[in-house]
Amino acid sequence: MKIAVLLVLALCLPALLGAQQQTRYSSSNKEAVKYFATAYQNLDEHLYDEAIQNSLKAISEDSKFIEARLLLADLYRMKRMYRPAVEQYAKVISLSPEFNRGVYLKAAEMEIHDASYTQAQQHLEKYLTYPDINPQTNTYAKKLLADAKFSIQSMTHPVPFKPINIGPEINTVNDEYLPVATADEGTLIFTRKINNNEDFYKSEMINGKWNTATYLSNQINTEKYNEGAQSISQDGKYLFFTGCNRPDGLGRCDIYIAQKRGNDWGKPVDLNPPVNTSGWESQPSINADGRTLYFVSNRKGGYGGYDIWKSRLGEKGWGEPENLGPNINTPYNELSPFIHPDDSTLYFSSDGWPGLGSKDLFVSRMDKDGKWQKPENLGYPINTSGDEGGLSLTAAGDYAFFSSDNLKGLGGYDIYKFELPVKLRPHLVTYVKGFVKDVKTKAPLEAAIEIIDLESNLPVYQDYSDDEQGDFLATLTSGKNYALNISKSGYLFYSENFSLKNYKIKSPFNIVALLSPIEIGNKVILKNIFFDTNKFDLEKESKAELAKLIEFLGVNSTTRIEISGHTDNTGNHQGNQTLSENRAKSVYQYLVSKGIAPTRLVYKGYGETQPIASNTTEEDRAKNRRTEFMIITK
Repeated sequence: MKIAVLLVLALCLPALLGAQQQTRYSSSNKEAVKYFATAYQNLDEHLYDEAIQNSLKAISEDSKFIEARLLLADLYRMKRMYRPAVEQYAKVISLSPEFNRGVYLKAAEMEIHDASYTQAQQHLEKYLTYPDINPQTNTYAKKLLADAKFSIQSMTHPVPFKPINIGPEINTVNDEYLPVATADEGTLIFTRKINNNEDFYKSEMINGKWNTATYLSNQINTEKYNEGAQSISQDGKYLFFTGCNRPDGLGRCDIYIAQKRGNDWGKPVDLNPPVNTSGWESQPSINADGRTLYFVSNRKGGYGGYDIWKSRLGEKGWGEPENLGPNINTPYNELSPFIHPDDSTLYFSSDGWPGLGSKDLFVSRMDKDGKWQKPENLGYPINTSGDEGGLSLTAAGDYAFFSSDNLKGLGGYDIYKFELPVKLRPHLVTYVKGFVKDVKTKAPLEAAIEIIDLESNLPVYQDYSDDEQGDFLATLTSGKNYALNISKSGYLFYSENFSLKNYKIKSPFNIVALLSPIEIGNKVILKNIFFDTNKFDLEKESKAELAKLIEFLGVNSTTRIEISGHTDNTGNHQGNQTLSENRAKSVYQYLVSKGIAPTRLVYKGYGETQPIASNTTEEDRAKNRRTEFMIITK
């Protein structure tokens, strides 16, 4: 049970018991006291509505009956009827300011829920003047005071917020919530609750509009158990979700993964220990490369309540979960993590950090050392005195999805979209979407896809293109340069470069990678071999591509290749010829230094004599400045 609830009970019961045990009440009206006694008996029997009615009758007999008003306020508080509770607590204080110091704390808690922040601040400051307050209660009161002060400041500096209902194709009279979209915004998967059963539905974006949502899959959805709190991989091929009380589960709620097979999904698999335990694991969010899973758990070792954890996928499976630490987690509850595809911006919900009441949405950014910074509240009116959670973003980071039941939608919770204020956005991200095909038959191919950060020489994406359609999708964060390599046994590999330094345009990269079989005369342009202008020393960013070429030659051990250098037509012919030959020689020497037999290699410079594009623009001249290899013996 969370701390706040414990404090509610701790503060509520003494006042009520004290009122019951008094031989003298603040009222001498016998009818009023009789109704009050009946109301208290109703409370003891959990008949809360009857207790409210009898408290009202007691007050109607004597409007200055303090104990009856306090009981009524506490009943409204228990039923989350915030405005009536605020009114009754205020009346108690006006009738007798020193009747019970706990009234100030209870009143302030309700006032924060009611967005009456100035009154809450006043009552909390009054409460904290009393001596000998229980340390736990004192901490809670100071937390509420921080909320009240933050809220007053936040409401005087609102952020832009114009939510748009995404329409009847997705929203119905039922509850729809927890939306997540693929990187290309082509598919939206969300939870719909019908007759208290939660299932997944999906909608496809066609010609700029969402089509009517359909049931996701009988492989994933069940009639007996609830499925929810899902995360879709950027390419839409893997679904991580929460399943509760399933017979194959380890605890009350576990995290499962399902893989898309053609147009349907495979059978979900429980992630098992160390991710899942006998406790509660839920609300997964998978990062861009599919190897770091963020989730919520109440397992031991946290900071209190529900915490956000992460687990990294290694050669032996998911690793031991790591708590995100005190810059994210608090003694209260942190929920609904969403890791953006930039892998360095985390959005989540919390009732522990200063906010406008209940749960607010926050953003934390990872610093250059890989540590999460203290979170920033998304501000008013994105956050309100109610509960906010379940936020997800588009890959571009400019729009966010969320759900709400108080924006006059189509019924219950509806899904909305809004433009995220610039200061709250993640790093700019785009994506590469490709199709891998045989160059001759144009048949789709299943091939290994790897994208490498050229500065760190580390992979940021590793997967396979779909075996039926040959497609793949991967996100790319701005500010870096990337190498793409596509390889398949029996074929030459495919090389591409994506330069996102100073990248500002949000247009994605769409490619068709045509793989050529390993045949004499077939060539590969090595698009990630780099030289400085008019020089032939290999730059360090070339190592990833050269490693792929070495790997290719190792797998195809009988193959001999020609390495060729090419230039544009800038400068004189002889200079270009010499430069191209020296660059080809540099690649040759590097391969030999890494153990490739010189007898398997030939190098040659062609200068400007074999252009593949015109030399009329800088873009075309860049295409002509290239390094290739060609099969000369299989």
